[in-house]
Amino acid sequence: MSDEARRETDEAAGMYADTDVNSQNGSQAGSQPAGDGVPATFDTDRFLAGLDAIYEAHEAPTKAEPYLQQAMADAENAGNDAGLLTVLNEIMGFYRSQGRHDENQWIVQRAIELGLRLQLPGSEAWTTTLINAATAMRAAGRYDQAQDLYHQALESAKSTMPAHDRRLAALHNNLSMLYSETGRPTLARHELETALRILETASTDISTDLDAASTHTNLALVLLQETLPGNGTEHHPDPTTEAGDSTQSPAGASDATRPDHVARHTDEADRERGLAEARRHASAALAIYRAGHLEHSAHYASALAGYAQVCFASADFRSSVDAYRHALAVIEECYGTDTDYYRTTAANLHDAQVALDHATPDPATPRVPSRGTATPEPGHQPPHALHTPQHPPMKGMALSRTFWEQCAKPMVERRHPRLRGRVAAGLIGHGSECYGFDDEQSHDHDFGPGCCLWLTDEDYRRFGADLQADYDALPETFMGYGPRESTARAQGPARRVGVFAIGDFFAGITGYRAAPTDDRPHEWLMLDEATLAAATNGEVFADPLGALLSTRQGFKTMPDDVRLSLISKRLGMIAQAGQYNLPRMLKRGDGAAAWLAVNACVEAAASLVFLINTPITAGYMPFYKWRFAALRRLSGRMATRLSDVGARLERILALSSATCFGGAGFGEGGKGSAPAQADVHDLIEGICRDIVAELHRQGLSDADETFLEWQRPYVEAHITSADPVLHSL
Repeated sequence: MSDEARRETDEAAGMYADTDVNSQNGSQAGSQPAGDGVPATFDTDRFLAGLDAIYEAHEAPTKAEPYLQQAMADAENAGNDAGLLTVLNEIMGFYRSQGRHDENQWIVQRAIELGLRLQLPGSEAWTTTLINAATAMRAAGRYDQAQDLYHQALESAKSTMPAHDRRLAALHNNLSMLYSETGRPTLARHELETALRILETASTDISTDLDAASTHTNLALVLLQETLPGNGTEHHPDPTTEAGDSTQSPAGASDATRPDHVARHTDEADRERGLAEARRHASAALAIYRAGHLEHSAHYASALAGYAQVCFASADFRSSVDAYRHALAVIEECYGTDTDYYRTTAANLHDAQVALDHATPDPATPRVPSRGTATPEPGHQPPHALHTPQHPPMKGMALSRTFWEQCAKPMVERRHPRLRGRVAAGLIGHGSECYGFDDEQSHDHDFGPGCCLWLTDEDYRRFGADLQADYDALPETFMGYGPRESTARAQGPARRVGVFAIGDFFAGITGYRAAPTDDRPHEWLMLDEATLAAATNGEVFADPLGALLSTRQGFKTMPDDVRLSLISKRLGMIAQAGQYNLPRMLKRGDGAAAWLAVNACVEAAASLVFLINTPITAGYMPFYKWRFAALRRLSGRMATRLSDVGARLERILALSSATCFGGAGFGEGGKGSAPAQADVHDLIEGICRDIVAELHRQGLSDADETFLEWQRPYVEAHITSADPVLHSL
């Protein structure tokens, strides 16, 4: 990220500590150590300057990570949450550049959580954080979440960025990459053209504008994707960029699974024009770097690799080899050789060299290098490249995605050309496969080939019946599964797969065609968490119009006042059932009532974990059957708050029989229950202490009382609405 763009973002978040930036006594990562009675501070200016120095010296491979880790610790120790958010944004970019996507997940989650706690929505800093988080998710292949975040960023940018802000161009550039990766090159090209128009207006000298160079490179690659259908290129994040700076495909970007040969394009003139236009954009990018004398920039490697790929597709293998070789040298200089970017570019260079040495294909039969930008993790495939596995079993979500790719999508394109670019597809709703919890036992009901196809209301009125008829004609058996046996409650209007109007689909789950607005909290409170979980789970395989994702995102974004009100209610129930009534029922010898008290306490505590971690990042607690499966999954994620509560709740349940009924052979209230009762009491009180500590950490309370009923007024003081439905008596 450029200094200017980063400074503007940080100032929007209040990210500059009130410290002496000239002091030489702080740590390398920008901290001012605590002295006698002097609190530690964190200087964001100095942190960013130090990080820039590391990158400029091409020392990122060895020095960037320890520097960033130290900065994160320094900002935390100084209590500088705004400075910490700056560091997290930089770590997102670094981990992305290293292909360390699993580690990046908790950084993304933590950054979003921190931004919400800092009440950043509506600020430039929030827009930038959303862009960085979306780009990290896209790099990890989590396209559904990435598109959600990009759309949030676009909406946020409407009120936080001027129409010709360079960062807005970067956002359109990033979104184009997602469209390209998910097989929507025309949408990708439109986003890039929008970005270039913004830059042409904003730039003081377009001939040396690096953001424009990045956009030219991406336009070249997406034009290949459009020109050579089924053989286009993938866009992947550039290791050196962040929101507000240039974002482009890194060295060697290409489709990791495409075949080397494709059929001759039916219109040779269009193909030649497309390749010529792609080469024009790729050459324009190189010219900008050369005009600015930036041939040793890491971004230059991406431009070289893009040019090499265009040359390869045009059968100009000599130029392709030369450009890939040059790109490889720049990557080694900037990042070293132990990165996905180096390995993939080396593989693409090999492909180009083989083509030059041993094969001179017909120029009318274009090829592209066979590797993608980053080596996929074992078992990972891009969504547009799924193939029939040779060895089932297969999870329901993967089966559904493959059914869409190989059956439903071709049917739509062949039978309903007017719906091309208008049909959303995926799998959301009721059913274990929508949560990812299905196993072989799940195959006995409501399981099998199928997916959801969603249309706008107008398209559904015009085409819904015909599309449903063609969907019904698709194969009933697929990849060894099927036919699908639907239970009575999963048929008719309650069917789980098939063709739906978007609003009708969500109304069928929640009763609402779209999420209630923030000013109607009573409607939010009528939606239980299991219902919201069913409306927001699953995966979206395609959504060219964005209408499905936008509607689903509305249900994900619970108003914070509602969330705080529910947290207060859960605190009250844990106190009432677990801390107060459970001991009283045990003293009375009423094991059945005590058992119900345990259940109520456990349910409230499990819900609280999801609410504390915020639904937009943690999701909602599903219905009882999958409650602990979801809690275990959430607890296993790094940076989850109250992550060990789930395991302690399971221990409470394991002890509940002996606690409430004395255990086998002792009878209700017998002496055998005493040890179990003591353990359950200690477990509940320990959970309550940790909840209070978490309330303190999130700034929701400063009271030390561990009886959770007394924490409720402190939490409810943060509810901004005066609506009585949000407040306890």
